[in-house]
Amino acid sequence: MKKNLETLIKDRKENKIGTARVFKKLKRFKKNKLDDLFHQQHLETFNKIDCLECANCCKTTSPIFRDRDIERLSKHLKIKTVEFIDLYLKIDTDNDYVLKRAPCPFLWLDDNKCSVYEYRPLACREYPHTNRKNMYQILELTKKNLEICPAVCDIINNVETRV
Repeated sequence: MKKNLETLIKDRKENKIGTARVFKKLKRFKKNKLDDLFHQQHLETFNKIDCLECANCCKTTSPIFRDRDIERLSKHLKIKTVEFIDLYLKIDTDNDYVLKRAPCPFLWLDDNKCSVYEYRPLACREYPHTNRKNMYQILELTKKNLEICPAVCDIINNVETRV
């Protein structure tokens, strides 16, 4: 399955014209119809794709850490929030807290599991955001996630056949 996951990203990257075309069509969708379309495809995709086979999001990118995320993780790790920030985070160009490095320091590379799964940031809980309300607001983020997440590629492949 891992090979298939890698292939999903590779094929979608190579299909730039098709990707541009599908996103252009999606921008014209009614908001609630767009949500329905994505939510249906999200459910179908995550019934067949196991994130633990890939964990590319954890290996290559960083979520945004909100104050509540930092407090929750600090408490779980039994360290002060200032220490958590010093050890793991930096401020990015958008003035958000993000990880200093990739892969995520909480990712177990032997099995792709998260060592702080129950305490993980909201951005991790919601990733890849394809089951959110108001998908029209995050179409650009969804397009960026095509380069990271095979599940998003599969969702867009399926959406493409329906628009």
